Amino acid sequence: MKYGWPLRRRHRFSLRRLGLLAGAGLLSAQAATVAALQVASLVRRKRRGEPSFPHSQPEPVEVGDCRLQLYFFGQDLYSDMLAAIESATESVYLETFIIKNDEVGQTFKELLIRKANQGVDVYIIYDHFGNLVVSPEFKVFPEPVHTLAYRAMTRPWHVIDPRHYALDHRKLLVVDGRTAFIGGYNIGSAYATRWRDAHLRIEGQTAAGLAQQFAGFWNGHVPEPDRIRTRYKRRFDPLVHVQGNSAAELTFPIRDMYIQAIDTAEHSIRLTSAYFVPDSALIGALCKARGRGVEVKLLVPWVSNHVVADWLARGYFTTLLRAGVRVFAYETMLHAKTCTIDGEWSTIGTANLDRLSAVGNYEINVEIYSKTLARQLEQQFELDLSLAGELRLDEWLSRPWYAKAGEVVLAPLRALM
Repeated sequence: MKYGWPLRRRHRFSLRRLGLLAGAGLLSAQAATVAALQVASLVRRKRRGEPSFPHSQPEPVEVGDCRLQLYFFGQDLYSDMLAAIESATESVYLETFIIKNDEVGQTFKELLIRKANQGVDVYIIYDHFGNLVVSPEFKVFPEPVHTLAYRAMTRPWHVIDPRHYALDHRKLLVVDGRTAFIGGYNIGSAYATRWRDAHLRIEGQTAAGLAQQFAGFWNGHVPEPDRIRTRYKRRFDPLVHVQGNSAAELTFPIRDMYIQAIDTAEHSIRLTSAYFVPDSALIGALCKARGRGVEVKLLVPWVSNHVVADWLARGYFTTLLRAGVRVFAYETMLHAKTCTIDGEWSTIGTANLDRLSAVGNYEINVEIYSKTLARQLEQQFELDLSLAGELRLDEWLSRPWYAKAGEVVLAPLRALM
């Protein structure tokens, strides 16, 4: 009996040490896997030539009091964004996660400065973390341009506040409160021709609501004297509705919007996701939809600019394929975040289907009730499938052992992405 306590203590110590060693081993395996994937991704990019992809050029669509225009090619989008800025007489609100110091970025910067010098109120928001690799000189705009480099953490105690782990992932341009652009495109030359993405132009009252979304974010992060005073009157529109995630308010309706729409589906779901790392509720909703006879097609990039996210997504494919969901792997860079359901409901915006977008970052999506616009999105989806390979369950289950092992090792990282 007198030796019982030391033995129990030694036993607890051994278990604790074993746990620490197991944790260290897992971290080492994850680090080695990530490093190997990054190297493989770099080699693959060097071998691959200039990417090309089919893209449609849809006609504008009238939806209620709004006029909507879809974009699937960056050059076309940038041309119309620059034209809208050039036409501005009152205000230009530009919010972007990334703006590159290259030809496209310089063109935007020079025009924004010129419009500000003409007396237009020009406000620019960019995410500080998203632009760490962009030269500091480029991010300096002269007066009278108003700029905000959003930083998630500005005080030491923000480390313990979950609201301060959010990035500003929104991509939004609003001109004169009447014309707005929203979607997945950042600003840069690579995005102009080499990335398959999706963006939406809105002319009408909904643009005023997006202007107020911008102003609300700006005013929440600047001193009172620097706040935007202009207010564009909003109006409720049941056909074109804006959903916005706000870390400051701990409100994240975009994830719920997706799940509710998927739960409502009766015929078809066409889902395009750049970084597919969803939670169990969304995976469950897709599987249940297939179980009640809905045709579900999921399009994801096989190799994106975030190779770890690609491999995390693959960890879900077995469950989806077994449920009957059809999964397609796109061959080049795919950055779009779109969905259509039953050929009637659509969404397009900035939010990915991952944890960072679902319950983390500032995001903004538009949901639209229009058969015509849904048909345009589905036509582009069919074009995308011509550059994608479908994953078959039997082939997927027989993939190499090291691929399965890599998925298992990386799976715990889902909570961070």
